[in-house]
Amino acid sequence: MAWDTDLTRERLLTAGVRQFAKHGFAGARIDAIGADAGVNKERVYRYFGNKEGLFQAVLASQLAGLLDGLAAHGSGPAAVGNLAGAMFDRCEAQPDLPRLLAWESLELDHAVGIDARRPVCAGVAASIGSATGSDHEAATQALLSIIVVVVSWTTLPRLTDAVAPGTSGAARRAAVVAHATAIGTSLTLDA
Repeated sequence: MAWDTDLTRERLLTAGVRQFAKHGFAGARIDAIGADAGVNKERVYRYFGNKEGLFQAVLASQLAGLLDGLAAHGSGPAAVGNLAGAMFDRCEAQPDLPRLLAWESLELDHAVGIDARRPVCAGVAASIGSATGSDHEAATQALLSIIVVVVSWTTLPRLTDAVAPGTSGAARRAAVVAHATAIGTSLTLDA
């Protein structure tokens, strides 16, 4: 029976997502990734070179998906709030995304797949600028603030326990939308 290299590579990437999201680069183990994927750990080296190669492949395959296809639709501050709500929903559905984003910042000295990610970010920022009439710099800074507010729910759960114990996902989503709407309001005032 022929070896299905594409399937094996995909299984390793999927297992890598789970293991790196849970343990980060330093904590994830090649043997655990291989076992999770149901393949010999040697395949990590064959397809990705080493653990760092797999980590970078996982990040490149996943992180562009945080913003891909999202935009501030419509006009005014509510469009910015709705964008944040959609981003929050994506993170709730795929909690590994914000965790991988955090691990990237904690464990690497560079962003992975930056050439693919920058145009996606610029497009979302442009949609914020269009919705609010704000300039590129203000819209870009607003997007960065919104991302931080959205991903903190998943990446900093102990902070939530300390500051706002018992907060539900629905309550946090409503707060995120309200805060992003306020950011949108500040952009329209500055425009």
